[in-house]
Amino acid sequence: MTENRTPYPVRVDASEDAAASRGLWLVKWLLLVPHYVVLFFLWLAFLAVSVVAFFAILVTGRYPRALFDFAVGVLRWSWRVHYYGYGALGTDRYPPFTLADVPDYPAHLDVAYPERLSRGLVLVKSWLLAIPHYLVLSVFVGGGIWLGTRAGDPDDGWDSGWGAGVSLVGLLVFIAAIALLFTGRYPRPLYDFVMGMQRWALRVAAYAALMTDRYPPFRLDTGGTDPGSAPAVPTPPPPSGAPVAPGGPPTPAAATPGATGHTAGVRT
Repeated sequence: MTENRTPYPVRVDASEDAAASRGLWLVKWLLLVPHYVVLFFLWLAFLAVSVVAFFAILVTGRYPRALFDFAVGVLRWSWRVHYYGYGALGTDRYPPFTLADVPDYPAHLDVAYPERLSRGLVLVKSWLLAIPHYLVLSVFVGGGIWLGTRAGDPDDGWDSGWGAGVSLVGLLVFIAAIALLFTGRYPRPLYDFVMGMQRWALRVAAYAALMTDRYPPFRLDTGGTDPGSAPAVPTPPPPSGAPVAPGGPPTPAAATPGATGHTAGVRT
């Protein structure tokens, strides 16, 4: 399908820690306290930036670049903390204290900067158009979506699965924690599903925060590699003298070695 082949502007990637500790997850809640304190203030600033951006988009059709970069940085920092902590337990490497991307850290988030945004959509994206996604995510992550209500409070969302109360994702992460404790391995199907739901939630978060006009897909892109980050594997040209397949010769993009593009469903 065309939708699956078009990269979404919010890219969420991660790589699983192959040597995860069996018991470190028992104390991560304590180790992350400094991050929770910083994120509390960062999310207060994020909400203020979103208000300013709302009026800027309404008047000019543009999200001020400096504010946009800050908002992306807050999402990125939060995702790294969430990935290390009880939103995924995907790594034992302590998250860095920075808004910038850290290339060698196993969790990444990026949002493509939109040159223009709709002045009309800004009025309805967060509270009306995103409602179907809120309903879907509330089933999986529990308590409804956090953005704008609980995202700024680490004690009410960041360490319990993006929402309040017990969630399916939180339950799966707990099962993974028990598996880590006894086997030292993170069950891959659980990891892939947790990544898919966190990726979905972050896409909706960026959309609701007015950072893109592209409606989030109703699609569970599982695994650590975001479809928008996975290059297509080029199709080699047929050997000389080989018969041409029905439908004509391959297109130049498919036949030329080194052709690039994007495909969905590629996972590490």
